[in-house]
Amino acid sequence: MARIYGLETEYGLAHTPGEDHKRIGPEEIARYLFRPVVEWGRSSNVFLPNGSRLYLDVGSHPEYATAECDSLGDLLAQDRAGEALMIDLLEKAQASIAADGLSGRIHMVKNNTDAAGNSYGSHENFLIRRGLDFNRLTTVLLPFLVTRQLLVGAGAIIPRTSSLSPDDTADRGDLTFGLSARSDVMWEGLSSATTRSRPIINARDEPHADAEKYRRLHVIVGDSSMSTATSALKLGSAVLMLDLIEQGARIPDHGLRHPVRDIRVVARDLTGRTRLERTDGSTTTPLGLLADYRDRAAHLVETGDHSLGEDGLAGYVIDLWTRMLEALGSQDFSAVDTEIDWVMKRALIDRAMTRGGIGLADPQIQRLDIAYHDITPATGLFPKLEAAGLAKRLVTVDAQTAAKDTPPASTRAAVRGAFIRAAHDARRDYTVDWVHLRLNDESGRAVALKDPFSPTHPQAEALIAGL
Repeated sequence: MARIYGLETEYGLAHTPGEDHKRIGPEEIARYLFRPVVEWGRSSNVFLPNGSRLYLDVGSHPEYATAECDSLGDLLAQDRAGEALMIDLLEKAQASIAADGLSGRIHMVKNNTDAAGNSYGSHENFLIRRGLDFNRLTTVLLPFLVTRQLLVGAGAIIPRTSSLSPDDTADRGDLTFGLSARSDVMWEGLSSATTRSRPIINARDEPHADAEKYRRLHVIVGDSSMSTATSALKLGSAVLMLDLIEQGARIPDHGLRHPVRDIRVVARDLTGRTRLERTDGSTTTPLGLLADYRDRAAHLVETGDHSLGEDGLAGYVIDLWTRMLEALGSQDFSAVDTEIDWVMKRALIDRAMTRGGIGLADPQIQRLDIAYHDITPATGLFPKLEAAGLAKRLVTVDAQTAAKDTPPASTRAAVRGAFIRAAHDARRDYTVDWVHLRLNDESGRAVALKDPFSPTHPQAEALIAGL
């Protein structure tokens, strides 16, 4: 089995005023942040020598899209490299702001909602075969994605009751700790929309590859993960589910009758025992579904017939999946309390509430909820947990540093990265996207990289050599 996958992560920006009490808005922060990017690539939308894409998305959200990966280890390293690159830009922006006489500190958060309730995404992309029945794939996959938050949600303080309509503006001030804030902004199971009518799976058909052979599955329901262990389980379990579906495993075809309602219900039940109705009238529970999926996925890992790569992380995914199911069953989370984001965040919030005699609505708890996702070096909470050994780290500092400059060696990203580095060093004007490499000179030479699995391409290598 082989598969290409990648992550797109949007980051939030904020500013804490200094003594002058002047607050800088996200748009101005973004201008400072992307000043070095524009100087390097003459645009705020660039591809980097490590094969990734860095750009400024709608709403002044910096976004990093990893290079194409065909192993889970590479993807985790690429995602962490994106964080490191964002931190580099953040520190330069902080220095520029100070040089311009502006006080205070700018913050970057790897979460999915802002104080106004706006949501921004963490999108997962998976290459699938064109011949696969897409309707069956989405029918089988939706129950998994609805319930997966029980394993890998980021955790969030959310209203105890949820809205089932984007037009519902009722006050829902009674709060609870839930699995995911992202669940409350999903309005459809499958759609080509991305914003107002946000679906769990985006149906837009943009393969970024040979369209006769492949299409791209675009999952937009997931939370941004701080923990690399949570990321491994989030992405690893999804890849194994796709492997099962493509291999024709006899997973029940009965979808959930009310996926939009169910995703909200699951987000508010930390036990996984809520009854969910299937389209055939039968009922199941999130725990039951996830245990069934785990058993089937474990067989793939035992036989080696999966597309997670050969770096040993497939076994870890099944092990963590199993330990998380056991923790949910017993409600004793000590076996996963350094690996799963929502478990770690809930423990921090519970301790703070007990220590201060306060509730979820207290501003201190609200700040703690945000601080968990803050990657700002001076103030970020999660990096301190990692440094203290309270959060498991699957990507070494050396691997993260290498991935900032080096693309995965076994996919098309290797060719793209080599071209970008050579063209930039030669001071040549060029254009790059996920598929195409082009020199913007009188020759207009261009190459199309339609096979994302191939780390070599004779025409592209000739183009690079000509530089």
